[in-house]
Amino acid sequence: MNTDEIILILDFGSQYNQLIARRVREERIYCKIVPHDIGADEVMKLSPRGMIFSGGPASVYKEGAPLCDKRLWTLGIPILGICYGMQLMAKELGGEVLKAPSREYGKAELLVIDDKDIFKGLPKSSICWMSHGDHVSQIPRSFKTIAQTTNSEIAAMADNSRNLYGLQFHPEVAHTQMGKEILRNFLYGICKCSGSWTMKSFIDESISKIKERVGHDKVVCGLSGGVDSSVAAVLVNKAIGRQLSCIFVNNGLLRKSESGEVRKTFEDHFHMDLHYVDAEERFLSKLKGIEDPEEKRKIIGNEFIRVFEDEAGRIGGVRFLVQGTLYPDVIESTSAFGGPSSVIKSHHNVGGLPNDMGLELLEPLRELFKDEVRQLGKELGLPDEIILRQPFPGPGLAVRVIGEVTMERLNILREADERVLNIIKKSGYYNKVWQSFAVLLPVKTVGVMGDERTYENVIALRAVTSSDGMTADWARLPYDVLEEISNKIINEVQGVNRVVFDISSKPPSTIEWE
Repeated sequence: MNTDEIILILDFGSQYNQLIARRVREERIYCKIVPHDIGADEVMKLSPRGMIFSGGPASVYKEGAPLCDKRLWTLGIPILGICYGMQLMAKELGGEVLKAPSREYGKAELLVIDDKDIFKGLPKSSICWMSHGDHVSQIPRSFKTIAQTTNSEIAAMADNSRNLYGLQFHPEVAHTQMGKEILRNFLYGICKCSGSWTMKSFIDESISKIKERVGHDKVVCGLSGGVDSSVAAVLVNKAIGRQLSCIFVNNGLLRKSESGEVRKTFEDHFHMDLHYVDAEERFLSKLKGIEDPEEKRKIIGNEFIRVFEDEAGRIGGVRFLVQGTLYPDVIESTSAFGGPSSVIKSHHNVGGLPNDMGLELLEPLRELFKDEVRQLGKELGLPDEIILRQPFPGPGLAVRVIGEVTMERLNILREADERVLNIIKKSGYYNKVWQSFAVLLPVKTVGVMGDERTYENVIALRAVTSSDGMTADWARLPYDVLEEISNKIINEVQGVNRVVFDISSKPPSTIEWE
């Protein structure tokens, strides 16, 4: 991997900071997310081609706001400040930042004043995505305003002589029409990158790191059969071979027939040392009476670790546990690098881990997004039935049964979910949408079936489109597909008399309901 060409992303707490990294890597440029308070000496050791200061929820003028080492402004390294990053740049270099008269959130028309450098080749007018309550009211003396919107007189600023640029909007999100072009101009035109980073180089470096860290110790992998854990298992196996044992835990929260399918897939394709653990009763007993989604996730995460520890004890000599943790898991649970991000929800393999865990974590995919993991899986030779599988949450159906998890409610959901997936696959939409699944709601409604009154459960259908899981839009499924799903579930799944369709995007909603 060409790490001579590196971009540093300083984490000021934005929920999108991992998305910035994804956009940089799409340009075949290696990047690393670092704490916002990284020292100038450490930056010089890394010798980056450029730095990107992320957005964040804080106000730069309030006490305790996250700051950067003041020496970073004088290193001669190009800097792009996004939202909070721009406001910090303005304040620290002699400008002024104030609370805006009205918060600007959503799409806005961007009017380019100066189409050189970072806006080179862009149209004079395009749509950008705003999300801020503060604004730069006065730019530093050496800067000039290079773009505006209706509500922001200073939507972008630049000091071309020092290669310092600030954007009030978010170029990393899909809603900004020319976002990729803006970032590309910064990376190639201003930072002079060449774009030599590839997934093959990621594999080479990962194998080297895994070998170095593991040494001669034994490793277990928590295998679910999903994309993430499967790719993680194959990558680690490529590095250390028979030192790896895979553990597949049936926690009682899997989809219909999933346990047998996963075991068959790995026995047929990978010939790894696979240990099957039936822990259905163990998990369901822990979840009895629990309704809070955060508590459910943490119980499941904790219990998974305990099961892995028990099985590792039987194997003997195990030091590491492999997990398929991805960037979106980390950023929604907590800031990945100690930054000031807000917690959205705890993922079972991030926020639910016990403090006294007896195994060291090995997370080779922690810096990747789902689509990058699929690219990695293809490079490693995994079959399409695994690589193209839709994401499935680590806590399984527990976060799709809203409220208390019981065997009866799980069985209703399994039957409904099976019909959703069968029809989505038959319609040709399985690989067109990011996720499609059923959710069992904690309400009952009145219905009429066979001329008799019913009072039964409601199933919500969730289908979204996305490229990375960080943002998503509800999928516009054809009416005939929706009709077939509704009819199948209501007619064939005992205990359900109503199906509703979720038309929420992310943000403000999340993809999963819990």
